[in-house]
Amino acid sequence: MKLGEGVEAAIHCAAMLAGVDGAATMPGAAMAEAFGLSPSYLLKHLNMLTVSGILESVPGPSGGYRLARPAERITLLDIVLAVEGREPAFRCAEIRQRGPARLDASVYVKPCGIKLAMLKAERAYRAALADARLSDIVAEYTADADPRSVAANCAFVERRQRPQKSSSTKQA
Repeated sequence: MKLGEGVEAAIHCAAMLAGVDGAATMPGAAMAEAFGLSPSYLLKHLNMLTVSGILESVPGPSGGYRLARPAERITLLDIVLAVEGREPAFRCAEIRQRGPARLDASVYVKPCGIKLAMLKAERAYRAALADARLSDIVAEYTADADPRSVAANCAFVERRQRPQKSSSTKQA
């Protein structure tokens, strides 16, 4: 199974946003800079996360993005589905019913064994992603990564986040 680069970018951005203070935001351009991505490419994925209710977009000159709910309530599956869509990775086209040896449709009443095996794998994959919370990913990184990397990332967030003047906070 191959996921698009957008999934990686979306997860990294969500993890970065888990580190902003309170109701502060992070500009999309700053996140694109942090990960060496094209701003227009990244904004497409940030918008998908916003539409899916994972991020909030705050308009205006001091606006940007922030998590729409606590990192404890965001799973990797939430992010993957926001970027890749809800369709299964494997889509059976019933090619066994094509070609010169094809038979009447009544021969194929039992589901294709390949389809069943692939969908079983898909369920396992999605279950594993549903168990992986964004807050756990961030905590593991903070605990296990080289302290220089943690410090550099925290300093970047501190420099580039935009405090918000309103008293609005992240949704519970």
